[in-house]
Amino acid sequence: MYGVCGCCGALRPRYKRLVDNIFPEDPEDGLVKANMEKLTFYALSAPEKLDRIGAYLSERLSRDVARHRYGYVCIAMEALDQLLMACHCQSINLFVESFLKMVRKLLEADKPNLQILGTNSFVKFANIEEDTPSYHRSYDFFVSRFSEMCHSTHDDPEIRTKIRMAGIRGLQGVVRKTVNDELQANIWDPRHMDKIVPSLLFNLQQEGGRESQSPPPLPPSQVSERDADSAAELTERCFRELLGRAAYGNIKNAITPVLMHLDSHSLWEGKTFACHCFKIIMYSIQSQHSHLVIQQLLGHLDANSKNSATVRAGIVEVLSEAAAIEASGSIGPTVLEVFNTLLKQLRFSVDYELTGSYDSCGDGGLKVKVHEERQLQEAVIKMIGSFANTLPAYQCSEVMMFIMGKIPIPGMYPAFGSASSGVENCRMIQVMLLKSLLQVTRGFRATNMLTALPNSFLDPLLSSALMEDAEVRLLVLEILVSLIDRHDNRPKFCIISIIPDISLLKLKVDKCSRQDNLFMNKHSQRLYRHIFMSCKEESSTRPHFEALYALLALISMELANEEVLVDLIRLPLALQDLVLANEDGLPVYNRCAIHALCAAYLNVISQLTTVPTFCQHVHEVIENRQKDVPFLLPEDVFTENPQIPRTLENVEGGVLFLQSKITEVLRGSGYNTERLATPYIPQFTDEDRLSKRKSIGDTVSLQMEVDSSNSPEKKCTPAEEITFEILKKTIVNNAGTEEQERERRKQVVEKFQKAPFEEIAAHCGARASLLQSKLNQIFELTIRPPPSPSGTLTAGQQQERSVPVYEMKFPNLCVY
Repeated sequence: MYGVCGCCGALRPRYKRLVDNIFPEDPEDGLVKANMEKLTFYALSAPEKLDRIGAYLSERLSRDVARHRYGYVCIAMEALDQLLMACHCQSINLFVESFLKMVRKLLEADKPNLQILGTNSFVKFANIEEDTPSYHRSYDFFVSRFSEMCHSTHDDPEIRTKIRMAGIRGLQGVVRKTVNDELQANIWDPRHMDKIVPSLLFNLQQEGGRESQSPPPLPPSQVSERDADSAAELTERCFRELLGRAAYGNIKNAITPVLMHLDSHSLWEGKTFACHCFKIIMYSIQSQHSHLVIQQLLGHLDANSKNSATVRAGIVEVLSEAAAIEASGSIGPTVLEVFNTLLKQLRFSVDYELTGSYDSCGDGGLKVKVHEERQLQEAVIKMIGSFANTLPAYQCSEVMMFIMGKIPIPGMYPAFGSASSGVENCRMIQVMLLKSLLQVTRGFRATNMLTALPNSFLDPLLSSALMEDAEVRLLVLEILVSLIDRHDNRPKFCIISIIPDISLLKLKVDKCSRQDNLFMNKHSQRLYRHIFMSCKEESSTRPHFEALYALLALISMELANEEVLVDLIRLPLALQDLVLANEDGLPVYNRCAIHALCAAYLNVISQLTTVPTFCQHVHEVIENRQKDVPFLLPEDVFTENPQIPRTLENVEGGVLFLQSKITEVLRGSGYNTERLATPYIPQFTDEDRLSKRKSIGDTVSLQMEVDSSNSPEKKCTPAEEITFEILKKTIVNNAGTEEQERERRKQVVEKFQKAPFEEIAAHCGARASLLQSKLNQIFELTIRPPPSPSGTLTAGQQQERSVPVYEMKFPNLCVY
């Protein structure tokens, strides 16, 4: 029967005759449009025949492909496309299966034209919204095939570009067809993303990232510039569309292949392409999901902690770009996580630089290049500053507190890092964290100094200002200057000089607010004391004095009221007396520098007070110095070649600022002359002594110092009653005068430096055991047994000793 139907055309089914009629005798004539309209009308009138029409077209197309009759293949695909566009009945699913079978047949062909033809048909199909769901359709083959086409290595550059572009369009079609259809296979599965994303990045790298590690560009004669541009634009557009459709739970699967691609092709070191990729990502995904990208970058940075410095620097650079974009939109919960990871990387970098190896043992693995680690450290510090500048003021304040909590300060905060970290390691970490804090403060403008600089921040910061390390002290001074400078007046005081007319600087000065007055009432004496002691440091150089000059000038303009101005006048006069007495044996340069600093600052503050007689006295002293002792002025001291004498003697008379004269000229201007006539004497505290120590050995010397002040006659016996006064005498140093204190301190230091190690160790051990015995006595006397319910002891009942609190065993849930 079927054989007879095949021979007799009139007996063939109508749908087959209609399909046969759309094919012309000469394939170059193209599709017979009139017959195609009849076939379309028949398919719409009899939708139950649609699957048979598709199957017959598929059969003819397979035969034509096998016989290399490519003209008829194109006609068959055109007919399939038109039927697909016209029909949306419930029976279309079976027709689509025939259609996808034909597309797959074309994509498997060796001919590039057939691959491109199949891709174009699939793209048209992807743009159709189907009315009926499909439960069994699979696109795995198309994902794999289109990804393979994106990596085409055809010999002809022009054909290679066309195949790659077809693959990109095919992937775009797959994403459009499946991303919003819950019945389809999940396109966000790692097995699909690991093919799609690298294919897009490969083409984006080849076309749009010539400056990255990619093959050299082809000659213009082989590939037109228009094709290259369109390929790059198409790739980027497809990549943006993919990311834009990603939901919250799919971000990780989309970003992980990006990180793997950049790792496998060593693209972090170039930075340019990696930054370009993540800019596309950050601008394409939904803003509320951007913090997930930051989290993955932070995790990737941690995972590469032992990789080379150039790789880590590249990740930090990308993280900086991405974090800035994120901060401009949704902040998310990752702010402190970003800074915590970056500070951790600083610690790792310091360890690698000191040990010379990325291996914890230091005896194997990849060797460290010091200059690369330094570049990484600078990149991390820069990233911390740039990201902090995008944050609101309240978060910036939290970041400052967070960084300050990581800075190792002897006696206040433990060392940042392992317990075995050495002195140099601790010092380098101090420097790195202070540099990071300085970067944060440069973009921070505090409206209320009292809340911006709480005690928990100011105490450790001022303690660092008294460290022996000159670099640490300079960084602390710069941080204080940045915090106080709220009107960008710092550049006008970057150089110490005698300013003839301060009005030419056009300074921005606001009236001191009530909050600023409260801040100065609370912290002014500590600031003055630390400025005074910073000037006394022998290791201070020109940058230190310039920072001190800027700090004094900015306090005068930002935080000064009448009482503060009086104290600020007393401070340089006290520094002048300090240099003249020279009890600390300062070098000649430091003494000349302090004289020059006092002259420059009194010149500024005299013009700020606008008291003519005060300005006249200051100008007279400056003129006398220019004639007789020019080495006491900043123009001769703060230069590349300071013009200072070998000794500094007979500095007296008209070249000195007189406290009595200044008090007299300010008496009629409403200032507190009684306070002004009183010389400023800084109050030295235990904090100042503690801050001078920078290592474990210094802490031990502090123990020896405390111990030396307690003679055996002063020890309390067990029979004595423990009172507050006895405890105070045991702990506090009750030295007589300041001279005795200084002499005793020198003796303790000399003993600690010259004594044998065994003697020092024995002394410390005895001190520790003595302290423990005293603590045990205190606990025995203060801890009492709980009373019985009746208040009395019954016959035969013994008074049991209560268990001390420090010996009790608490459940884990009760221990914080």
